[in-house]
Amino acid sequence: MQHLFRIPTYLNDIMQHTLKAFVFITFLLSSTLVYGQRSTTSSPYSRFGLGEIRGDLLPQTRAMGGIATGVRYLSGYGNINVGNPASYSALALTTVDVGVFGNITELSRNQLAENSYNFSLSHINFGIPLGRPGGLSFGIMPFSDVGFSYAIPGSIDTTDIRTVYAGAGGATKAYLGYGIQLTKNFSVGANVSYLFGTLNNIRSVELPNDIGGLNVRIDSSQYINGFSFDYGAQYFQPLSKNVSLTIGYTGTAGTPLNTTASRVVTRTPTSVEDDFENLPVDSISTYEGQKQNIKMPMKHSIGFSVAKGNHWMIGGDFNYAKWSDFRIGGDNPGLTDSYGFSVGGQITPDITSVNYLGVVDYRLGFKYNKSYINIANQDIKQMALTVGFGFPLPSLFGGSFYKINFATEFGQMGALTNQLVRERYINFHLGFTLNERWFQRRRYD
Repeated sequence: MQHLFRIPTYLNDIMQHTLKAFVFITFLLSSTLVYGQRSTTSSPYSRFGLGEIRGDLLPQTRAMGGIATGVRYLSGYGNINVGNPASYSALALTTVDVGVFGNITELSRNQLAENSYNFSLSHINFGIPLGRPGGLSFGIMPFSDVGFSYAIPGSIDTTDIRTVYAGAGGATKAYLGYGIQLTKNFSVGANVSYLFGTLNNIRSVELPNDIGGLNVRIDSSQYINGFSFDYGAQYFQPLSKNVSLTIGYTGTAGTPLNTTASRVVTRTPTSVEDDFENLPVDSISTYEGQKQNIKMPMKHSIGFSVAKGNHWMIGGDFNYAKWSDFRIGGDNPGLTDSYGFSVGGQITPDITSVNYLGVVDYRLGFKYNKSYINIANQDIKQMALTVGFGFPLPSLFGGSFYKINFATEFGQMGALTNQLVRERYINFHLGFTLNERWFQRRRYD
């Protein structure tokens, strides 16, 4: 692969310095992802299950609606497709992908609305080709996010009460995967992942107008850890000289996770000032270190893509997850089966063009998901339009290739009917992809 486009010298210098700063800041933020108590969502729907599931997607595939199951190659550059480990066998160059995530969220209910903003590291992934047999990938990325705070007013007899719900935390996924090409047109692969993280929840019953009363607050936390197993397969077949078809399948085994739970129930005198909270007077009950198991659901996805060389690609995915089997300590929290689909694609006008706009990847997609949440017999649904770009950069060293991938999701979850909350959001995903020829034996020095 050879870049023919030209970038002015001053712009080239700016881009190189920006890249160095971006990679440095991203690796600094990695400590926040692994060790910090992050909260990268403001969705009240993250209260359910393990929170808002992020998905095994990098900006390249998020920009195309989230299609990944049938994606094998992507516009000439090496890409890591964690969504289907069978694709690792297509790695031709050692690939490093790091990125950040941010979002703007508007929550609306009745005539009220509020906005929130979040920012965090999104992923650090590595892909290494292993010659003809296959490829290896490993990395760390978010699995789920919890972040919410809202209050529900009510009354008992003539006494006004207010129930406050709040939560923060999430789970992180560290994975190691391998893909192998078994025949000329068929490959399989698998990821072994370790999930870990803490989910903190607060539920408080307050008496805002009862001076001398006692508010009751329940602080609970769950530390989650355990292994999960993902597997996939891809069948790829040329349709003509330049056009190819890839059909893929992925599944997730419903392996159990471990949790260590703790809870403290306290009573606190009511306060006259809204911004001031008194110290607790006593603890009603407490426990720490309670062991439980979480039964995870089985998940399935099928997808396809049709591509014409390095010029264009279109595809679609359909996914299903049996969340009705989800259990925490043997209890079903009321989750329902989820399903959804995504469609999208990208076009690169001319990868050999000397015009920079000709070598940029332009991506577009749409996704729909019936989530595992059901409130008052109403399913919570999610829809999003996705747009993105892939900006190739000039090589700093021979045999190295760089690209900045940007994706934006304009989405909505929930609705304003039946006293529900409507969540409208804009998610931003920015990633830096490096392709290098590592572990290559040189013929001449």
